[in-house]
Amino acid sequence: MGDILNKKVVTFGEMMLRLIPPGHLRFVQADSLNVTFGGGEANVAVSLANYGIESYFVSQLPANYLGRAAANHLRRYGVDISYLAWGGKRLGIYFSETGASQRPSLVIYDRDNSAVTEIKPGSIDWESVFHGKHWFHFTGITPALGASLAGVTHEAVRCAKEMGLTVSCDLNYREKLWTTEKSNEVMTGLVEYVDLLIANEEDAEKVFGIKAGGSDIISGRLSDEGYTGVARELYKNFNLQKVAITLRESHSASCNGWSALLYDGQKIYKSKQYKVHLVDRVGGGDSFCGGLIYALLENYPPQRAVDFAVAASCLKQTIYGDFNHVSVAEVENLAGGDASGRVQR
Repeated sequence: MGDILNKKVVTFGEMMLRLIPPGHLRFVQADSLNVTFGGGEANVAVSLANYGIESYFVSQLPANYLGRAAANHLRRYGVDISYLAWGGKRLGIYFSETGASQRPSLVIYDRDNSAVTEIKPGSIDWESVFHGKHWFHFTGITPALGASLAGVTHEAVRCAKEMGLTVSCDLNYREKLWTTEKSNEVMTGLVEYVDLLIANEEDAEKVFGIKAGGSDIISGRLSDEGYTGVARELYKNFNLQKVAITLRESHSASCNGWSALLYDGQKIYKSKQYKVHLVDRVGGGDSFCGGLIYALLENYPPQRAVDFAVAASCLKQTIYGDFNHVSVAEVENLAGGDASGRVQR
């Protein structure tokens, strides 16, 4: 893996408690809820740690047993939590009901006034955090949690760029957290500092009003040509080095087509498409980000990089929970063409 073990990545965001009815039960049927932890940027940090990258997660957790459990969950998978702050009253929660066939999955948030929202501008010494690091990753979820976190995120991206880090952002628009108008206002100022912008098939339209022609997300019909245009327009409008777009064709809640494209300002690189029978689609985009960051740190050529990232995220969606528990070898095996699913003995 070359000098990959010397690369250090920082992510910043919220860690949450996730409560899930067993199997495919609805909330109204469930007598118990399974417990796990996750969050966009934390999920990326875990993926990178699995691939041998020294990854750091910056956030604030409540100094109680739930906060400790969340931190221990990260530590268990090799994420460095040295920069975690302790404070606030509660850990954010989200409830996730797993859909099936034509019944969609459902998410209910309970994250108001969570510990991370109490972080104020000026409270994190970003110069110390970024000293000796190579990459900084955040998502559009974090600044959506309030004006204070939007300000802290702006401090982070500005400092990261001044210190020479590569900055990546997953737009990750969440309509339950803010409006399209507010997201456009805030994210326009943040993306100014971004090198690698990652979006899904809806984000560019929701945040920046850039729509892919010839596509209908509801019916699952996506146009490669339309999203090529989206990538080029994002690249042109912002001072980006690369744009990646994940493409999910939702045939049902149980079966999705999954692919992506990567644009480097000169050429579009389209991945192969996988037909995924979903176990848990939550974290699919985050695992794509983790795979792509790893591949670019390893200096993979663009086509190999997007193929690796899509294979990584394909595998994640067959794994329960938010985190992607796969190795580089397993991802490379799928990206190399072994999609048989045969028992490994």
